[in-house]
Amino acid sequence: MRPVRGVLPAVLAAKRDGWPMVVVPSDNLAEASLVDGVDVWGVRTLRQLQGWLNGSAGLDERIAAVAPPQDDAADLADVVGQSQARFAVEVAAAGAHHLMLTGPPGVGKTMLAQRLPGILPPLSDSESLEVTAIHSVAGLLSGDTPLITRAPFVAPHHSSSVAALVGGGSGMARPGAVSRAHRGVLFLDECAEISVSALEALRTPLEDGEIRLARRDGVACYPARFQLVLAANPCPCAPADPQDCICAAAVKRRYLGKLSGPLLDRVDLRVEMHPAGVGAFSTEPGEPTSQVRSRVAAARQVAAERWKPHGCTTNAEVSGSLLRRKFRLSSAAMQPLRTALDRGMLSIRGVDRTLRVAWSLADLAGRTSPGCDEVATALSFRQAGAAR
Repeated sequence: MRPVRGVLPAVLAAKRDGWPMVVVPSDNLAEASLVDGVDVWGVRTLRQLQGWLNGSAGLDERIAAVAPPQDDAADLADVVGQSQARFAVEVAAAGAHHLMLTGPPGVGKTMLAQRLPGILPPLSDSESLEVTAIHSVAGLLSGDTPLITRAPFVAPHHSSSVAALVGGGSGMARPGAVSRAHRGVLFLDECAEISVSALEALRTPLEDGEIRLARRDGVACYPARFQLVLAANPCPCAPADPQDCICAAAVKRRYLGKLSGPLLDRVDLRVEMHPAGVGAFSTEPGEPTSQVRSRVAAARQVAAERWKPHGCTTNAEVSGSLLRRKFRLSSAAMQPLRTALDRGMLSIRGVDRTLRVAWSLADLAGRTSPGCDEVATALSFRQAGAAR
């Protein structure tokens, strides 16, 4: 009996339908054993299964679930300088916001993106099963430690097709990068090099938190609620010093022009990064991942308690109508947003997303609600690099 992909969601479905017992290939036994409340047995050959049915042979017993080792090798303290970008990553983690990092090669965009999952809270039991089930269908689980307990980090190549991003394939549709990044981080490096069709395909999962794939015999629906991190060079030549740029203004506009307004409107935090100066190497190293993770966990807990009566857990999930009515800020705090809206610098969606970031800033600062400073900081993050 060869192992197959998709065993975990199949066992979950069997439990949901009331089946008291399932038999799976023995190589899938560790994965199937993650489901409580149903008897799980493994079989190595059809002859063994036949013997069990005849009462002359036994089956392999379920395996105790073993959590994978926690690895904090990628530490935030490794990033030299870039205090503003580090803070943006912390805010993104606190509120589950989308983030864009722009800067020349070598400034630390990829390093920061890779360290974002490390400061996110560990997955809950139900979230772990969700994520593990998706990776099971994709055929990406480890045989010994199949349970995924940390936020996944998925970084598809910039040449990836639409199908690679959203999913597809023959037979049982394989989850794409957006679904494999569910409850975690989808990192698109060199995003200006990605095809326009692939970038636009992100808009649906960003808005709906799921992706639907039309099949000949129906529709496959996979969850896809992830944090998007975009990274891009400022222009094709991307010199360390902007004064050394040889690109014409029209070339610069076309380069980042692939990122459509509707897509960028969904990105809450934007940071322009510059090479660290010589003095950055003589300063004290930045805070380690463990310290930042503690602040993020505290901020997330505050947000979860505040939004629980409204069916949300993070600031990024809160509806704009709720923020603008029941949790309306003071007139002074809202004034910069009204001005930006009147001048066409923000859309209504942009106002709502700025408010969500302001709430994350307030949670990190220990404030009960955002004030003028939090709104101003959130607005500056949103407008950084907005001109293209």
